[in-house]
Amino acid sequence: MKIQLNYTVAGQGFPLILLHGNGEDHTYFKHQIGPFSARYQVLALDTRGHGQSPRGTAPFTLEQFAEDLKGFLDSREIKRCHLLGFSDGANIALLFALKYPEYVEKLILNGADLSPSGVKLSTQVPIVLSWGLLQVIRRLDKKAQPKWELLDLMTTQPHIKPERLSALPMPTLVAAGDRDMIRERHTRLIARSIPHSQLAILPGDHFVARRNWQAFNPVVLKFLGS
Repeated sequence: MKIQLNYTVAGQGFPLILLHGNGEDHTYFKHQIGPFSARYQVLALDTRGHGQSPRGTAPFTLEQFAEDLKGFLDSREIKRCHLLGFSDGANIALLFALKYPEYVEKLILNGADLSPSGVKLSTQVPIVLSWGLLQVIRRLDKKAQPKWELLDLMTTQPHIKPERLSALPMPTLVAAGDRDMIRERHTRLIARSIPHSQLAILPGDHFVARRNWQAFNPVVLKFLGS
């Protein structure tokens, strides 16, 4: 069953879709919406069960979120767009581009991973431990279910084989921080596996778009304008 995703829109021109990460909402891109809307029509979404978007009853999976994105674009009659995703948003963008490449003019993947093994152990181990604990608690307390679902996304998803990326036809920017929680070799694998890709390792951590937007924004705008 389709849901109505919450979003904000700014600017005019060719559509640029922004997808936030796990447990966040569209305000993650507060340093991008203004600058990017000077050149594009920026639409920043709240993913299903995030921000002001309803949870609905469909499976809480990255694949479902990609289908939600298609429903959103179709509802606005957007047939072609630039697509920028961060973290889980990048994974959603990647799954969407693989299934519906005809919608995507250019793709920006910031902090993406092809599987949970792409995340550094120092980050992943606490997530998995919390996920296991909440697996038990949620059976006793339904209030724990939403938190468990968010951790489940990071613990069990995604599962994308690198060889699948060779099918992506669109120019793609693969970006990450030099102190990212995604292993750098994993980020480089993603870039290497996409035929028309550029790699940008920027000063900063996983949240480089928010914490070092002065470096992030020009790289994105240059890529989109090239």
